[in-house]
This record gives sequence, C-alpha cells and structure tokens, in this order.
Amino acid sequence: MFHSFFQKRTVSSDTKIVMLILDGLGGLAREPGGKTELETACKPNLDWLASQSALGLTVPIGPGITTGSGPGHLAIFGYDPIQYEIGRGALEALGVDFDLQPDDIAARGNFCTVDENGILLDRRAGRLPTEQSSRLVDLLRTIRVEGMEIHIEVVKEHRFAVILRGTGLGSALTDTDPLKVGVAPMEVRGGDAASETTAGLINKFIRQARRILANQSPANMLLLRGFDRLPKVPPYSEIFHLHAAAIAINGMYKGVSRLVGMDVLDVPGNTLMDEFSTLEQHWNDYDFFYLHYKKTDTCGESGDFDGKVAAIEEYDAQLPRLMALNPDVVIVGGDHSSPAVLKSHSWHPVPLMVYSRFVRADGIPEFGETACRRGSLGILPAQHVMPIALANAGRVAKYGA
Repeated sequence: MFHSFFQKRTVSSDTKIVMLILDGLGGLAREPGGKTELETACKPNLDWLASQSALGLTVPIGPGITTGSGPGHLAIFGYDPIQYEIGRGALEALGVDFDLQPDDIAARGNFCTVDENGILLDRRAGRLPTEQSSRLVDLLRTIRVEGMEIHIEVVKEHRFAVILRGTGLGSALTDTDPLKVGVAPMEVRGGDAASETTAGLINKFIRQARRILANQSPANMLLLRGFDRLPKVPPYSEIFHLHAAAIAINGMYKGVSRLVGMDVLDVPGNTLMDEFSTLEQHWNDYDFFYLHYKKTDTCGESGDFDGKVAAIEEYDAQLPRLMALNPDVVIVGGDHSSPAVLKSHSWHPVPLMVYSRFVRADGIPEFGETACRRGSLGILPAQHVMPIALANAGRVAKYGA
C-alpha cells in the first residue's frame, strides 16, 4: 500500500538527495546526567548543519525492539522491515557479488575462538585480518557434504558468507551463534521437515569444520547465523523513481543496497576519505546517494566510548566535502543505536536530521540525542524518512484535487 501510493506520486526532478548513515549512531551517557558519544564529540560541521535542519529521532522497527543492521537499513531506505524480512546471510552473499539464486540459502559466518572444551572465548577471533581469514576459507572449501553444494566467500576480517545450494533445502534454520561468550556454540535446528533435513547437513559441515580448524589460532571454530533465502523487494527505481548509488566498504551494506536496486560503486580504498572521494567522482551520475560509515558501530559494540567519539569527529571533518557539492537534500542518521556502555545494538531511537533549502529548520545548533528529541520531526518510524526527503527534493506530487 505504502509503496504503491508513492510509486504513483513520485515525479522526476534534477535534485540530488544524499543519505549519510553512521552505523550504530545512537548512544548513551557513561554516567547519569552525562553526554552520549554524539553529544561529547567536537563536531562543528554536523552542529552547523543541524542548525539549518529539521531534527528528530527514528525508530527502525518499533518501540523497545533492538534491530540488526539489515532490517535497520531497509527501514530507513523506506521499506517495511517486517514485510521484507531477510537474514543477514543473504545480505552478506549479495555484498560479495555472489550470484545468489532464488532457492539458495545463505548464512553469515564468523570465525571464533573456543577453549579445549568447546566454550566460546571470542565470537570474532580477535577480528583476525582478512588475509588470514582467506586462508581459513580455503581450508573450509575442501569440505564436502552429500546432499548440497557449499560455497564459502570471504567478506572481511573474521566474517565470511556460506551459501547452500541443493534440491528441497529448507530455510527455517536456527543460528549456532549464542551471541555471548562462556557457552558453547549451538547446533542448527530446523523449523519444518525440509529444514530439519537441511539442519542435519549443515551440522555435518560444522563438525568437519571443527576438525579442520582445531589446530588454528586464534580462529579454531566458526559460528553461523542469519540463514535465509533472497526475498523479492521492489527497487528504488520503481518506487521512488530514483537513480540510486551506494557507497560502502563492508559487504553486508553493499548487499542490502543491491537488494533494493542501488548501483554499488567501487571504492578505491578502505577509508572514509575514500568514500567521500567516490561520492565526488560520481556526483553527476546519480540523483540519490547512500554513504555508509561502519566505525561508529564497531566502537559501540566494542564498548569503546572514546573511540566512537573520535569516529564521529572523523566523520565531521569530511562533511564540508559533501556540502561543497551543493546537495538539495541531506539526511544524516543511523540504522540503529549501538551505545558503548551496552557493547551492543539497542532499542533506543536514533538521531536524525533532514537538511534542504525548503525544510523548516528547528534552529537547534547541536546534533545529539537530547537536541533531536526537541526537534520538529519528533520520534518517527524510520520508514517515513524517505518520503520526507523526497518532498524536500520536490519529487512528490500533490495528493487529491
């Protein structure tokens, strides 16, 4: 209903929209009455832009619900993340350009560290270098399980994608990742007959992987989560009539961008500066850009409050490069909150600003959780951000006589 409504009312324009997503942007204070990471950061450019913008807070899924990056991105991209539910694995596979077929089942893999009793010590194996991960993936590619093809692709650092291909495979599969240390990885379980059979095949794969990795260090085991097939999602070009491009370094974010029909641009490097250079290089080629920044989430999940502050300040320093391009609409927000004090994603609403020459600016000269709570956008579903951006870009026709 929502998409069919906008599909009929979006109009062409030469305006440009830029969506800047600082992953895990929202935070919490270290002590009662203190400031969050975003409020602590010295960020003159973001604060100036806030003074010219409408502010608010977004809720990715619903009140009290902690979300992953996949559904969080779908929401702020303008999709119902419950209607278009997708596992992390399918996004990871798309992110590494794997030719995912409709009947394939994909999962996200993590190399991890376990002790001699199989108890998890580190879910990410110290975020081992991608080069080391590639060598271990080559070892896993020697595994054969009768009843399905297994494809394993390197993503980045400790992460890899596992794609299962075969006849009659089920996707109602549980994760092996308990999401905490001090316990053993779990076996995969199936939620229906086809998935029970598939779970048995996957557990055979895991047992072989355990033997192959047993003498490796620090990555001597693996975790799998987010099993799913690829859903069919209407693309940006159909719904919003936008020629959209994505600028991201990490695979999952490339994946969710491809899922909604964005062109994923090659970034010649691995830094935020490289991402902004890519934006500048392709500025005349697209009318919508999504630019993703991972470091805020990485620091939040690691419990590194000061690191997250520094990451926000690093981002702030690049913002003038965007504004020099004279964009018509700028969205600054996040896919979810990742407070350093929690060392995880959280349910807290995420700071948002929407800038354009036609926006009713709130005149609040600060970008932070407290300031955004006072903003005119209020606390709104993340799905509503794209319609607001389109309106400010002159891309929504009047409804009714």
